[in-house]
Amino acid sequence: MSKSKRPNVVVFFTDQQRWDTTGVHGNPLELTPNFDRMAQEGTHLYNTVTCQPVCGPARSAFQSGRYPTQTGCYHNNVPLPHTTKTLANQFRDGGYQTGYIGKWHLAAEEPVSEERRGGYDYWLAANALEHTSEAYQTTLYNNNCEPVELPGYRVDALTDAAIRYIDKHKEDPFFLFVSYLEPHHQNRIDDYPAPVGYRERYTARWTPPDLAALGGTAHQHLGGYYGMVKRLDEALGRLLDALKSLHLYDDTIILFTSDHGCHFKTRNKEYKRSCHESSIRIPAAITGPGFRQGGQKKELVSLIDFPPTLIDAAGLDVPEEMMGSSIMPLIHGRSKGWQEDVFIQISEAQVGRAIRTQKWKYSVSDPTKDPVHDSKSDHYTEEFLYDLEADPYELTNLIGLKSHQEVAHKLRERLLRRIEEVENERPLIEQAPIKGSGQRRVTEKEVLL
Repeated sequence: MSKSKRPNVVVFFTDQQRWDTTGVHGNPLELTPNFDRMAQEGTHLYNTVTCQPVCGPARSAFQSGRYPTQTGCYHNNVPLPHTTKTLANQFRDGGYQTGYIGKWHLAAEEPVSEERRGGYDYWLAANALEHTSEAYQTTLYNNNCEPVELPGYRVDALTDAAIRYIDKHKEDPFFLFVSYLEPHHQNRIDDYPAPVGYRERYTARWTPPDLAALGGTAHQHLGGYYGMVKRLDEALGRLLDALKSLHLYDDTIILFTSDHGCHFKTRNKEYKRSCHESSIRIPAAITGPGFRQGGQKKELVSLIDFPPTLIDAAGLDVPEEMMGSSIMPLIHGRSKGWQEDVFIQISEAQVGRAIRTQKWKYSVSDPTKDPVHDSKSDHYTEEFLYDLEADPYELTNLIGLKSHQEVAHKLRERLLRRIEEVENERPLIEQAPIKGSGQRRVTEKEVLL
């Protein structure tokens, strides 16, 4: 890459993909060889979580670099304010061509009007792709709000469109955001329609411990879900091949991640919208200039850290109003001072707040609030506490145990600081009733992890 040319940037964004669908996280089904290789050759962000486990709010955070309560997009179907400075605005101001392909979910209209597209120059998208398309029938809308029918399985249709965009814009630096629906369910049938023949490959093959223990819809849906993940990984391989064949691979930053995970109706009546790892933990790897041979980073990274990271890596100025932090210092071995916890806002299923450290997960909620219409509360109640080292799939809730009172106290204070930092208020958090803890105890060192 010449010093005068900025790197291209591609975001490969999936929907509702669990972190443990990937080989580098121990999935034994060989679903993600391309992602795994990308993670090993680039930088694998091992402990990445979303800042809001709902489609629209997570996307608002990614596009703006601000928490959902700050943009007002704290639940689905809230339009991103057209005055919001987005990634597209930042990159366009930096001399980039910008393109968006796939699912948007940041408007309240279909097709999405120009002022509601976040400032992207090229547009081939649908606000709610799950409602405008089926597995083998993909309808998007172009810059003129005209419907465009794309052939093939939906993952392939979007990938073909992305490759066409890259080929057309290869002479100038571009920022391309490719937003897939898969492995999200098809809403109208409540199913995970994989490509023909893929569901059968993975049915009854491997079930993560939380789903094996808690049931939900895993036995019905995992085969199709895994089949979707497999096709996404094949699409990633095709996109990387296209970059190589166009001699752009060495000059292009590629980020792979997802908006949130999937718990298959084990934690509530839906597939996400909870504090659990199955909802919030997501796969993430980044490669390209500045990120190759970065290794595996186990520091905690939030979805809200990706906007400043991409802007920083492109050599642009990171706006002060962005709440996340660029991971570039981590890449260069400067982990001192990096965040020791990540903050999560939860809506639609509950008005909740959570904090995750390397060892602990602590969550509170207000059951008296309307989880759709109320963005926050001034009075929360402790709900969950998990030891993520001893119980990574969160099968034992420790909240209220006498042995864990000091842990809960420390996490309560950390969560309150995070809420105050983001929401400019300091609510009351009511302690859970104390109960016996048997032989359980916590060492002084563990309290602070």
